[in-house]
Amino acid sequence: MTQHGYGSWVTRLLLKGGPIIALFLLAGYLSAVSPHFRTTSNFMNVLAQTSVTAILAVGQTLVIISGGIDLSVAAMMALAGSLSAVSLAYWGWSVWLGLPLGLAMGTLLGLLNGLVITKGRIPDFIATLGMMTTARGVSLLLTQGLPVPSHVTAIQLKAYLPPELIWLGSGAVLGVPVPAVVAVATALLGWTVLHYSRLGRSALAVGGNREAARVSGINVDRARIAVYAFSGFTAGIGGLVLTGRLNSANALMGEGMELQSIGAVVLGGTNLFGGEGTVVGTAVGALIMGVLGNGLNLLNVSAFWQRVVMGLVIIIVVIFDQWRRRRFGA
Repeated sequence: MTQHGYGSWVTRLLLKGGPIIALFLLAGYLSAVSPHFRTTSNFMNVLAQTSVTAILAVGQTLVIISGGIDLSVAAMMALAGSLSAVSLAYWGWSVWLGLPLGLAMGTLLGLLNGLVITKGRIPDFIATLGMMTTARGVSLLLTQGLPVPSHVTAIQLKAYLPPELIWLGSGAVLGVPVPAVVAVATALLGWTVLHYSRLGRSALAVGGNREAARVSGINVDRARIAVYAFSGFTAGIGGLVLTGRLNSANALMGEGMELQSIGAVVLGGTNLFGGEGTVVGTAVGALIMGVLGNGLNLLNVSAFWQRVVMGLVIIIVVIFDQWRRRRFGA
């Protein structure tokens, strides 16, 4: 192999495999400094803790690839989870009705996001910011600002969440946390949509060059509405998983996870300006955030400093991503 060829191969490896290399380097460092990190139980704990962020990030990936951004995913997740919990604990619905209700609510909210953005010609940032506030408010009205089920209603009404929902968030299959299994299934769905559906191809085209996509016959508005609906659907899945994990639902659960989902997408190598990205990269990005957070906990780093570190990591990755795109045109 020539020196030029070797250099090109290394460059391609760094550009395309950067997130995976970063994950292995981070895991290797934490394994060296903390013997507790490399235990099987801790690995399963990382998977469980990362799962909800990864689920939200799958939908966020398609939105960002299409040139948008969704700041409402965590709020939609809270409303979807709260609605399912209320229907199951207070309205007496079965799991076969209560769980799909949460998914339908998430999808509907995402659909509304897409309609407001495309038909109202409102910037994605403003529209989803408004949805974030609205969904949190509706969740507070629905739950009356209390956990579902609350301690009082649980005693008075014998209200509880069904074991099927608890298993969805806290169970295990062959030792693997169910939330991680759900996250993998969601990622596979997102990967299939992105690579083997008209919606995925449209999202890539719209994010790459919206006007060129329109000229080539793609219904840009329909594609953007669909990706936001898909983001709402994954938010509904995340809401069910988080409710089961907490054994309760509340209007404020998942606060800040919209930024974590965006961080996972960015760390995974998706172009913030659209047109390029992968669901696999996003999954790796979510794992990087989970591993980093877990490692900081094991090293007894203050929660305040953890926020600083997470923020700096995301900023540095974005700077590097934009630099390498300008430098190598990738």
